[in-house]
Amino acid sequence: QVQLVESGGRLVQAGESLRLSCAASGGSISRYGVGWFRQAPGKEREFVATIGWSAGSTYYADSVEGRFTVSRDNAKNMVFLQMTSLQPEDTAVYYCGATQGGIATMATSVHFWGQGTQVTVSS
Repeated sequence: QVQLVESGGRLVQAGESLRLSCAASGGSISRYGVGWFRQAPGKEREFVATIGWSAGSTYYADSVEGRFTVSRDNAKNMVFLQMTSLQPEDTAVYYCGATQGGIATMATSVHFWGQGTQVTVSS
């Protein structure tokens, strides 16, 4: 079983960039596909981006395509989400989740979750 801890969330202005980190412990993240999801107040958790175990496959939600980039460093046991051109609608708690499947585009496919990190984008 792997434990995940997200970090990097904070308050930023619209148009700014931010990088979120997802640190794994208790196991090698290289064995898992990892997805980033977000949840805004009053809304369901939604898919943002995912990366396969070998980093050969990445997929993005239409709302972030071209602005967000997911990457991983298996040697450091970490996964990252680089976010650029942030907008107020990107405000949410961001979660990383590990799946024993290839990738995680649905929350139901995630086996292990982090606790989340708050991203707030002001206009």
